[in-house]
Amino acid sequence: MLPDGLLEDAVRFHGHLGPFLVLGLRAGLLATEHLGKSYFELKARVETAPHPPRSCFIDGIQFASGCTTGKCNLVVESGSNVSAEFIRGEQRISLTVQDNVLRVLDDLSSEEQVEKMSRELIKKADDELFVIRRN
Repeated sequence: MLPDGLLEDAVRFHGHLGPFLVLGLRAGLLATEHLGKSYFELKARVETAPHPPRSCFIDGIQFASGCTTGKCNLVVESGSNVSAEFIRGEQRISLTVQDNVLRVLDDLSSEEQVEKMSRELIKKADDELFVIRRN
């Protein structure tokens, strides 16, 4: 679940509700739960396609984690995964969106389906969405 108001604020920031925004929010929240929120000590490396809709994952991560490209504590790499690695000191957490989730999202064909799936992703357990590696 997302904290009250976070989704609405993120949608205003991003411009619309979409599943990759939600996945980025969930990833950022999970990382800050594990590592603590620190706008300057927390660092993120994101891998995703360099175009929407998958690149929308980046905005969710920025919004939920506080890691941003402007502060240079968010690095984006082009790739076929939709994943993020968060680091704070010696601790880290890596999150990769499950392949089965990506397949479902790739098959969405209407704005109605996109919004419905976005809301469904909010309710899913972390391990239903991500392959999670912690240390």
